[in-house]
Amino acid sequence: MNIEWNNAGAVAGEAGNVLCILVSEDRLADSSLLNSSLAAEWKADIDSINRAGLFSGKLNQIYILPVTGQSRYPIVILAGSGKGDPGTGEIRVLAAHICRAAVRLKTELLDIELPEQLLLREGAAQAFTEGLVLGSYRRKHYKQEQAVYVKPDKITLHPERLVDPALQQVWLQGIKRGSALADGTNLARDLTNLPGNILTPSGLAAAAVEVAERHGLPVEVLDEREIEQRGMGGLLAVGKGSVHPPRMIVIRYQGAGEWTDVTGIIGKGITFDTGGISLKRAPGMEDMISDMGGAAAVLGVMEALGRLRPQINVVMVIPAAENMPSAAAFKPGDIVTALSGKTIEVLNTDAEGRMVLGDGLTYAREWGAERFIDVATLTGAILSILGDVATGAVTNDEQLMQELLAASERSGEPVWQLPAYPEFREMLRSEVADIRNAAGRFGGASTAGLFIGEFAEGLPWVHLDIAGTAFLSKERGVNSKGASGVMVRTLLEYLLSLSRDQPPGPSAKN
Repeated sequence: MNIEWNNAGAVAGEAGNVLCILVSEDRLADSSLLNSSLAAEWKADIDSINRAGLFSGKLNQIYILPVTGQSRYPIVILAGSGKGDPGTGEIRVLAAHICRAAVRLKTELLDIELPEQLLLREGAAQAFTEGLVLGSYRRKHYKQEQAVYVKPDKITLHPERLVDPALQQVWLQGIKRGSALADGTNLARDLTNLPGNILTPSGLAAAAVEVAERHGLPVEVLDEREIEQRGMGGLLAVGKGSVHPPRMIVIRYQGAGEWTDVTGIIGKGITFDTGGISLKRAPGMEDMISDMGGAAAVLGVMEALGRLRPQINVVMVIPAAENMPSAAAFKPGDIVTALSGKTIEVLNTDAEGRMVLGDGLTYAREWGAERFIDVATLTGAILSILGDVATGAVTNDEQLMQELLAASERSGEPVWQLPAYPEFREMLRSEVADIRNAAGRFGGASTAGLFIGEFAEGLPWVHLDIAGTAFLSKERGVNSKGASGVMVRTLLEYLLSLSRDQPPGPSAKN
């Protein structure tokens, strides 16, 4: 999707384009405010449908106004922007609703007039752009007869008045950044939505190579022989039961002069999870195509970093495997030696994500990472706590945690910090190994995260459990049904805040 800025005001627009006008409840209350720019031509129609009770300007209300006569616009979309000054989160969702309306109309060319209230809102440019791109997303279908899907090929943003060069530059920067963040999120959605027979560990590696090559980034993929030679016992054990062998995937982004102050982002890449020998229940297992949502998220981050080129250093690590039951599968009671040298007592083969992430953190450390953020669809326990509304977090470093929480507020992706009591760590003690991979169902989200934290070796670390938020049962906000691409934008907001050459993201006011 190409999003452009046009500062030409009311003379803008090509014949045949669809027009969207943002109308607030305040503007409808004082109809003289509709005299400005493009809205003036349809002031009488807007007043008429308002009096008829068909459109009141409430937030996210959409009304399609067919146009007759000599207008160059065949259709006008009215979008309600509510009362007062909308927050960035509200702007993001409103833009998604506008784009979905354009998709329903099969619109290829869309003009959007931006009112002064929105133009001056801090962070609006990025938030509005994100909403447009995220709202255009559609999950791929595999039906023989496909419905025609048309999304806007070009969206042109028109300020209702001419703006000064400084404000125009703010919007151009916001459009660039918002497009990169949203496109990275949509990439993560595409990967997460792929069926497990199409996206195997080697297929996930191929997708990573494609991202790296597109942006000229160094990439490394270790196959099962190299994984065994390096001593990555956690990843090797989890992948043993599948005919699709595991892969360890690394992409490096170096935006600073020297390879120092490196952030490691590690994504769980279980391309399908049956639970292994500790087999899951059949109902709902089809959703386990999403168990590589963490891997998809960090790949989406690398896609955006390759476009924005901030002055930071990031190493992305994805331990990828398929967890299957077979004669070769690892089993409860096994003792596994991880890359770090720690021994793991396996109590539950369905607690596999933490094992591969342990090797992932250690390998990121070998690549120079000085702080870690891991993203994983890790536990069902997190759903009992936060549902599908918020991502759970566990940490050993409060400063890093607070920085990530601030980033999540800017992105509009809620994160809730879970406790990390010493008693939870005690629950991971094993009588026969350094650590056990399951501690029972009580405190399960915290103990699972703390297992991963053992492999941070005291360096700053945050674990993000997206088991509830990575795959949704219905459309909500900017997210469509299915994969959400959650945490791509939060991770990017955090990483971009480390770069001195990047403008600030949206305000935390949502």
